[in-house]
Amino acid sequence: MEIDLSPAIIQPRQEFWNGFRDITPLTLGMIVYGVAFGLLASQAQMSELQTGIMGTTVFAGSSQIVGVERLVAGAGAFSALVAGLTLNARILLMTTSLRGELSGRPVWQILLGVHLTTDENWAMMHAARARGKTAGYWYLVGGGASLLIFWVLATTLGVGFARVLPEPRAIGIDFAFTAAFIAMLRNMWRGQADALPWLVSIGCSICFILFAPFEASWALVVGGLAGAATAGLINHG
Repeated sequence: MEIDLSPAIIQPRQEFWNGFRDITPLTLGMIVYGVAFGLLASQAQMSELQTGIMGTTVFAGSSQIVGVERLVAGAGAFSALVAGLTLNARILLMTTSLRGELSGRPVWQILLGVHLTTDENWAMMHAARARGKTAGYWYLVGGGASLLIFWVLATTLGVGFARVLPEPRAIGIDFAFTAAFIAMLRNMWRGQADALPWLVSIGCSICFILFAPFEASWALVVGGLAGAATAGLINHG
C-alpha cells in the first residue's frame, strides 16, 4: 500500500496564519532594532507619522537604517537613496526566485508578495517546505505581514521614546543604530559560504573610502556590487 507523503492541502487563510504565527519569534527579536531605528529617525527630525509611512512603503530595515544614517551624516537625499537601494538589491534575486509562487496571480497579489518579501519570511517559507509543510504564496505573505506590522509599530515607538529623552547622544543611545545594524548583519550570515563575498564587499568599500574622491555613501554601491558579483561567480562556478 502506498502512503501519500505530500503536504495536506490547506486554505489560503490558514496558510496565511501559519506564516504569521511561525515567524513570531523572529518578529519579536526584530522589535529591538526597530526601536533603535526609531531613535535614529528622530535624529533626522522625522516624526512618528513620517517614520511609519517610510516603514510601510519602503519596508526594508537595513536600507532604511543606512539611508537615514546618511541623512543624519549630512550626505544628502540622493546619496541616502542610492545607499539604501544598493544595500537591498539582494531582494531582487529573492523575488526572482518566486516565479512559481507569483505566476498566474493578479497584479495586486504579485505586488503585495514582492513588497512583503524579506530575508526572514523567504527563508522560513523554504524551511517550512523542507519540513513537509504547505508553505507557498500565502505563507510568505503571512510572515511578511507580521514583520511589517511589528516593524512599523517598533519604529514609531522608537521615535516617541526619543522625544522623552533629554539628549539621546548624552547617554549613548545614538549607538543604538550601530548595535542594530550589527544585529541585522548577524541575522543575514548564513555560514562560510558568505565569507568570501562579504570580505570582497568589505575590502572594496574600505578601498573606495580611502582612495576614491567621492562621497562615502558610494562605497556601499561599489562594495555591494562587488560582493554580489563574487557570490554570483561562486554559485555558478
